Amino acid sequence: MDISIIIPVYNEEETLPLLYKSLHDVMDKENYSWEAIIVDDGSTDDSVCVMRKLFENDKQFTIVEFRRNFGQTAAIAAGIDNSSGNAIILMDADLQNDPIDIPRLLTKLNEGYDVVSGWRKDRKDDVIRRFPSRIANSIIASVTGVKLNDFGCTLKAYRREVITGFRLYGEMHRFIPAWANSIGAKITEMPVTHHPRIYGKAKYGIGRTGKVILDLITVKFLTRFAGKPIYLFGGVGLALIALSILIGAALIIIRLVHFHDPDMHIVRSPLLPVTTALLVMGFQCILMGLISEQLSRTYHESQDKPAYQIRNIYKKQ
Repeated sequence: MDISIIIPVYNEEETLPLLYKSLHDVMDKENYSWEAIIVDDGSTDDSVCVMRKLFENDKQFTIVEFRRNFGQTAAIAAGIDNSSGNAIILMDADLQNDPIDIPRLLTKLNEGYDVVSGWRKDRKDDVIRRFPSRIANSIIASVTGVKLNDFGCTLKAYRREVITGFRLYGEMHRFIPAWANSIGAKITEMPVTHHPRIYGKAKYGIGRTGKVILDLITVKFLTRFAGKPIYLFGGVGLALIALSILIGAALIIIRLVHFHDPDMHIVRSPLLPVTTALLVMGFQCILMGLISEQLSRTYHESQDKPAYQIRNIYKKQ
């Protein structure tokens, strides 16, 4: 099995030499046929220079350099697009993921699974990162129907055929198992090693929470309603119509009960129309967001436009 290891990099100049050595130690020991696609996501430190010095005589390493910071999902997408292995490993460059787990992931993949997801069961981050992550994982598992404990762990193994049939945008990389599940992929999860961060600080952190929530709504829409959007839009419309009928009926009943009271007004407080308007506007905003998401995909895919721009690709010939 040919293996492609895809690693997004953003300002990780200190960890790269250690990562390079540990990858070779593990992969060469197992005598795998492998390649590593290192995607620089617009680093502002000397990461690219360090990589070029490390990999200049190594045919197994390819550097994909972005023109600017496009985000972790775009970096993963670029790595997949520039890889050739029929097994794809995703992992971080910060050494919190350990290459020593790669053979275990591949062994599980060879047992017949299409996706093997890493689970940071003994996670070495502080509680400020762990607690929101635990809540997010529960919500994502509930909404998508994919019962994983750790969607946020980058270290995962995929068969190429279940990871290349769709485009990645936004913060969608954590939802790849949900996409794979929608096409019938066989998914499992296994505990993996997680180390404390040695250098620097997290580059892709908790600040993305809002984006992840919006992407979760998008994933739910695209995996369940993309082929039948009228079920969602029509369902919401019918619910709003039913709600308006109920409110109208209630107001009519109130007016009939107090028919002989000349001072009785159906609506006395401005809160009712304000609440109703906010409810309608909220639904409109979400639905418009989903429509825009579809239009964005149509724009990119109809013209074959990727969600990133590459400055250079370095590979030893």
